[in-house]
Amino acid sequence: MQPVTFAVIAVFVLVYGLISRRLEKTIISAPIVFVLFGILLSDKITGLITSGDHVFIEIVANLTLILVLFIDASRIDLKLLRKEGDLPLVLLSIGLPLTIIFGIGIALVLFTGLPLWEAAILATILAPTDAALAQAVINSERVPVCIRQALNVESGLNDGICLPILLLFISLAVSSEAGQSAAYWVSFTSKQLILGPVVGILVGYIGAKLITIAVEKEWMSCDFEKLSGLALPLIAFYFAEPFDGNGFMAAFFAGLVFGNFARKVAKPVHEFGEAEGSLLILLTFILFGAIMVPKALEQLNVQTVIYAILSLTMIRILPVAISVAGKGILTSTKLFMGWFGPRGAASILYVLIILKEDMLTHGELIFNVSVITVLFSVILHGISSVPGVKAYSLYLEGESSEITEKMKNVSEMPTRVL
Repeated sequence: MQPVTFAVIAVFVLVYGLISRRLEKTIISAPIVFVLFGILLSDKITGLITSGDHVFIEIVANLTLILVLFIDASRIDLKLLRKEGDLPLVLLSIGLPLTIIFGIGIALVLFTGLPLWEAAILATILAPTDAALAQAVINSERVPVCIRQALNVESGLNDGICLPILLLFISLAVSSEAGQSAAYWVSFTSKQLILGPVVGILVGYIGAKLITIAVEKEWMSCDFEKLSGLALPLIAFYFAEPFDGNGFMAAFFAGLVFGNFARKVAKPVHEFGEAEGSLLILLTFILFGAIMVPKALEQLNVQTVIYAILSLTMIRILPVAISVAGKGILTSTKLFMGWFGPRGAASILYVLIILKEDMLTHGELIFNVSVITVLFSVILHGISSVPGVKAYSLYLEGESSEITEKMKNVSEMPTRVL
């Protein structure tokens, strides 16, 4: 990548930052702006970012996914989740599997000839949500706390939950298309899914204890308290690889353990990690607009558009409605929660994992559909967040207190910010 490209991106980040507060209350979200800016930098317009910059793209993608998985997991208080997490738990345990199942079914109907396991890969890539794309929803006090917390916690955990499922489907798809036996791929995937978490748990626990002791004894400065916490996902990632464990899984479990065994010192890590993570996510959206969107738009067809729309509506909303049935949730709230399940950074980064699997027969189809779905989500969820919150809160005000009282207050956990 040319030095001028870095300068242009830096200037753009500064300029956007100067007016970011003014834009927060409008329908123009940060992801929309950064994706459009990425398109401007693409081969089709200025050519400042090209597909030849694959080394830079891979580094940014890997760092972003490692950090996002770690920070998202570390935000979740498991004790609090067990105590007050009725809604997010049903969204994750019932809604998420149903979303993948519905996604597989629709993919098999729309894309004739798509093998089952590749349909499963597509559905899993588009299953995790990204609450940061609907910032106005999870930060608005006009939305009941339990509703925005459900969406926030769901977003924080479903990317880590979907990752092992995605790896399993990839191994099954490759084993059915390559020369290796199914037993080989089952063994390989088992190591990835078991050894990765084991390494992550060990790194997260040891790191949490060491940092807590160092802070309590005043050996560690505030700056290195933040930096040392963010070193853990990188340590977990690279220590997992030599043991055939999955580094991304290791980073996720390291965050989960660190956040729950070092809650006293986790806040500075969250604050610093959110800033660094936000920058990497916004860079990811720029690369998404520059590299992925133009390529997918060239091969846009009716089936892709239909799947993208269904992915954001029926494939998401029906599982949400089914999972919260019997919880005393208003129909309007079910629709609100179902609609605000944006697809964002996790789906983009999972697509980049798929690009490495050149043994997938329909890898290009999976790429195109995933990219178009995320593009639609960035635009539609971005422009609907502010008006959606206003309309939903006004509707709730018109309901009786007896109904809305069912939406009891819960404790808030940190949210991902852009």
